[in-house]
Amino acid sequence: MSSLLTNSTAMTALQTLRSVSSQLATTQTRISTGQRVSTASDNAAYWSIATSMRADNAALSAVSDSLGLSAATVDTEYTALTSVVGDSTGGLTKLQALLVEAKTAGIDRTKIQADITQIQQQMKGTASAATFNGVNWLSTTATTPTTVDLVSSYSRVGGTPTTGAITLTVANYSLYTSTQGGILDKVSGSASVDTIDISTLTDSAADQTTLSGYISQVTGAINSVASAAANLGAVKNRISTNTDFVKSLMDSVSRGIGQLVDADMNQESTRLSALQVQQQLGVQALSIANSSSQSILSLFR
Repeated sequence: MSSLLTNSTAMTALQTLRSVSSQLATTQTRISTGQRVSTASDNAAYWSIATSMRADNAALSAVSDSLGLSAATVDTEYTALTSVVGDSTGGLTKLQALLVEAKTAGIDRTKIQADITQIQQQMKGTASAATFNGVNWLSTTATTPTTVDLVSSYSRVGGTPTTGAITLTVANYSLYTSTQGGILDKVSGSASVDTIDISTLTDSAADQTTLSGYISQVTGAINSVASAAANLGAVKNRISTNTDFVKSLMDSVSRGIGQLVDADMNQESTRLSALQVQQQLGVQALSIANSSSQSILSLFR
């Protein structure tokens, strides 16, 4: 039956064209964004998971930055400690050698003391200069924190986030403190390593005993500073390992997000071509359906 009021063929063609146009719009959005789930309306569950994982990745990125800052700080302190330990040309190692030399009978200890004084000043200057971003663990004051936490990891189980840290005790690395409690300025016997003075000592048995005490004191300082440097060396390795892990974890999370929301561009390209053809056919079908009502006019001529 032909009707002027109801064109069922045109209505069917229009519905088909609307469906194709809607699918085409969706495909074009996926191609332009590169994502099959770009909003919550696309897939609420996947969008929610992807959003949370992106937030986790941002937190991991912050951890990576923090590890970089921590690595630089630890490296600065480690470098200073190894310089203080020194070698045959300076530092505690040279100081120990000078004190052993000072035990020689008849030697001019005043001239040896001149070298010792220079080494003491050089070590103190090294400790004071071991500052990165305002942080110094070797030359501390009353305001220096007793412990420091170096952020090392981030994880989230369900809705509970957990941040991991490497905790360091500053006293283990302090060479000089405002209360003279550091490795080099702590008084043991009559002097600290920082205040050793042999310029007035003689060849007497009592002074030789004093020299032996100084040698033992410096030897102990070498062991303590070397132990502190070794500890920071281990921390350096841990930070380096954590940095590599965090970067790998960020890549893994990014791949996981991609699996959830990224569009398959090969598939979308094929679908786009098919939908464009369907749209063209739908337009033609609608045109044919609309033109059929024009034939009714011929009945009234």
